[in-house]
Amino acid sequence: MEHEHQGKGEEPFGNKHLHRSHAHEEDLPGTVNLRAAEGDDTAYGQALFPVPSDDPNDPLQWSNFQKTMILIICSVYSFLGNAALLGPSVYIGIWAQEFTISPTEASGLISYPNLAFGFGSMLLVPLYLKIGRRPVMLGSLLCFLGGLIGASRATSYHGLMVARVFHGLGSGVCEALPVQLVNDIFFLHERGKRIAYYTVCLCLGATGPLYAGYMLAGGYSWRLFFYVVTAFAGALFVLAFFFVEETSYVRITPSVPSPSSPTSSELGEKAEGSDAQLEEAVRAIPARKPFLQTLKPFNGIDHEAEFFMTMIRPFTYFTVPAVFWVISTYGIYIGLGGLAFNYTFPLKIVAPPYNWKEENAGLIAVANAVGYFLAIPFTFTSDRLAAHLTVKNNHIREAEMRLPVLLPAMVIAPAGLVLYGMTAQNNLHWMGYMAGVAMVNWGAYFYFSFTLAYAVDSYNANTSEMLIAMNLGKSAISFGMGLKLLDWILERGYAVVIAGIFGALLLVNNLALGIFWFYGKRIRIFTSRSWLGGVHAKTQGDRLTH
Repeated sequence: MEHEHQGKGEEPFGNKHLHRSHAHEEDLPGTVNLRAAEGDDTAYGQALFPVPSDDPNDPLQWSNFQKTMILIICSVYSFLGNAALLGPSVYIGIWAQEFTISPTEASGLISYPNLAFGFGSMLLVPLYLKIGRRPVMLGSLLCFLGGLIGASRATSYHGLMVARVFHGLGSGVCEALPVQLVNDIFFLHERGKRIAYYTVCLCLGATGPLYAGYMLAGGYSWRLFFYVVTAFAGALFVLAFFFVEETSYVRITPSVPSPSSPTSSELGEKAEGSDAQLEEAVRAIPARKPFLQTLKPFNGIDHEAEFFMTMIRPFTYFTVPAVFWVISTYGIYIGLGGLAFNYTFPLKIVAPPYNWKEENAGLIAVANAVGYFLAIPFTFTSDRLAAHLTVKNNHIREAEMRLPVLLPAMVIAPAGLVLYGMTAQNNLHWMGYMAGVAMVNWGAYFYFSFTLAYAVDSYNANTSEMLIAMNLGKSAISFGMGLKLLDWILERGYAVVIAGIFGALLLVNNLALGIFWFYGKRIRIFTSRSWLGGVHAKTQGDRLTH
């Protein structure tokens, strides 16, 4: 982690240095005072937030290696989950012939698992609050594995549908759990970049059709794709078992942090010359859990976590403007990039005037990857801009400070939709498809990463419930957009549906940037003072776990 230490360096008595901070959230959610006091660790000249405890078992105090391994495992899980979900879109025509059904009905083997993928979080998120992140991570991977194995052996449409829904349901937590884990183990100034890294893997899952298509080129059936993903998922389960420690941690912090509060460093200094005080200072810092103890798959039940209310309350977040913006963003972009492109390109490119081979239909994934990779160099921009604006604002951080980086993506993505739709309508050169998809996904990367980071910054006290609402909403929107997509296009044409309707819808969604950039704080004030804001504040409780 990039940080400066203003304190005394390594802790006395040979202990690993523990991070210190007196930062604190103001009365308004999303507004954080990051002024550094003497002895605080800082990043970009600002105190660390959340304020870590003096406990090496606090996830905020874990080593960079451990944090990075957890992020990598969760990110790879997101990639595999999305690749398994979207990759078989190139098999729609094959399944239609094999099971004697229409292409629209065969596309349900993508749409319905996508719906289960989102709605799975409604069960799994309350479950990981109740029994912990680790057991749900491991259990969902087993569910994912079981569904993949079933899909690889299915011999009927209904059997394949059940298996696909099952692995979609299990892996659906991979869209909520990584964000929760980033919230658990990283500081505020690190979250934008880390969420963006996870978003890269999530988005690259859209390249699944490329691998699925080329497995056909090798002369194998569509079942090989599921065999390969099963192997990777099994390896990932092993890595998760050894490296993903339980990150749920009850962090007690004072209501008003005080720079004068004694730290264990100060206790250590006072301990000089007194054996009794030395022993007391050593006891002030607990020992780190042994490695074997961290491998326990189950660490008990949180009796204070409300399982059923956690399933119900997320629906109230549909009325929170910032959260609804994330829902609409994910729903529209997934409905476009994840479904519309993957549904239409394979059908267009194998027909005249292109006449590509069926195994090459997955090459649209190259355009997906190009768009995302061109956006990766800008991953740091959100955190850096917010840090710069925080310093200019007397070290008071506002959630909206990361939003201006979305300006270029606001217009480039809708322009890409227009290009794709017009290319398909008029059978223009195939590069028009590639360029259009790359433009949309370049913009999608920014909107995926930074609208989500903005919402987490604004309402981080109820991150888990907010994530449920996001997953339910985006899955419902993308499901609705993809279910009858082929029928809509046949009736109205590519230009009207993709360039016109979808392009206008995406532009309206992107233009909401101006509302939150200029009026986001006022909206947060209104929301926090509303009856609904009071309900959310009460459910937060006195314990800070973010």
